Amino acid sequence: MSTLINNVGFAGDLFDGQTIVITGANSGIGLSVAGAFKACGGRVIAHGGRQCGPQLKEVADVCVTADFTSKDEIKQFVDTVFNAANKVDVLINNAGTMIGRFPADELTDEQYQRIVDLNQSSVVLITRDLIPLLSKAGTAAIVNTTSISARTGGSPGSSVYSAAKAFVAAYSKALARELAPNNIRVNAVSPGTILTDFHRRYSSEEKLEKTRQSIPLNRLGEPQDCAAAFLFLASHKLAGYITGQALEVNGGQLIA
Repeated sequence: MSTLINNVGFAGDLFDGQTIVITGANSGIGLSVAGAFKACGGRVIAHGGRQCGPQLKEVADVCVTADFTSKDEIKQFVDTVFNAANKVDVLINNAGTMIGRFPADELTDEQYQRIVDLNQSSVVLITRDLIPLLSKAGTAAIVNTTSISARTGGSPGSSVYSAAKAFVAAYSKALARELAPNNIRVNAVSPGTILTDFHRRYSSEEKLEKTRQSIPLNRLGEPQDCAAAFLFLASHKLAGYITGQALEVNGGQLIA
């Protein structure tokens, strides 16, 4: 069994016989979540972004590369899912990133569109196209990745990214009402400051240390801290009466 599966801290048959589709799974939170679902018996169809790295290949039954700023490549990903499965039990919309820090008065049309396409439009299009397969599952779940910045507004240069994540949070609640008759639950996981390539790329060491000092649990998060939240919300056994919620995973960073 792969090193990743051994290290995620999960095991069992919670998702035996179930097909899990997860986007943005090549690293960080997505990779940890993919490994956790695999460790719990799921059949994982993963989107790896621009590549399917060696760790993702170990845990994914099907791995697809696609640029989600392209509608054509989103369609190709969806077509692959339809060819690989006759139903989808769990959809994890995790793909997304800031792309860069762009001051509001310097943001170009192209930068704006790329951020929205990746973090917002791809969630809508993939969800729309996979609803028929989710409806065939009997009891299905969608778990979308939002962000603590959806509530705080983020830090300078991330306004559009933060707004896109707020859209995903509201979209998740609206979908929960709309898809309940299809026996599809919809929730979201909202990570705080998690130590991944995302924050290593977009946050300075000084900023991360200042954030750590503000967190009641006195540490930054790790990808595996988020994995349990995704498993919980995706499981009909554990969370079958929970829909339309956003689970904050931030070490107490937002305690009022």
